[in-house]
Amino acid sequence: MRSLVDLLRALLPAVLLVLLLPASPSAGEDDPVGVWPLRPEPEVVARFDPPTSPYGPGHRGVDLLGRPGQAVRSALAGTVTYAGPLAGRGVVVVSHGDTRTTYEPVTARVSVGDPVAAGAVIGTLQPFASHCAPRTCLHWGWLRGETYLDPLRLVGAGPVRLLPLWRDLPVARSPARRSLPYDDWRPLAAVG
Repeated sequence: MRSLVDLLRALLPAVLLVLLLPASPSAGEDDPVGVWPLRPEPEVVARFDPPTSPYGPGHRGVDLLGRPGQAVRSALAGTVTYAGPLAGRGVVVVSHGDTRTTYEPVTARVSVGDPVAAGAVIGTLQPFASHCAPRTCLHWGWLRGETYLDPLRLVGAGPVRLLPLWRDLPVARSPARRSLPYDDWRPLAAVG
């Protein structure tokens, strides 16, 4: 019975980690490898903060610091499915199979139906009074259907999750410290 308790104690941290990590809409799938839409690699001014409901508050993309007239590039190869004004600012949408990336405010250099390569110039960044003012920012989005995704995942700069550093021996308990489920964790013995 003691070995079963030890096994459960050893597995508990991994089970908790799986249960507590937020599921991504594309869990289990590999993200495509893209390029930054601005060069050189821009400063991220505002990160992705998805809404909790379809019409809820949030930031449905990321804001990248740029300069007026700067070339805007497609993050992935695809086909232009929208290029023009929308709500007073220029927008370009590039479809990539079951996902699409969005770029605004952009003066389009492409037209609907144009194929574009990853890194191809699709327009130039417009100065636009927004929440980045007085600076100029590119709002970059990524969607699958109606689900917003973090576009920073395309360039390997998405959310970082820190996992515990497991050691062969747990940290010694002090009387003032509460016991944690993983205090006595040990790697499972190799079966062989």
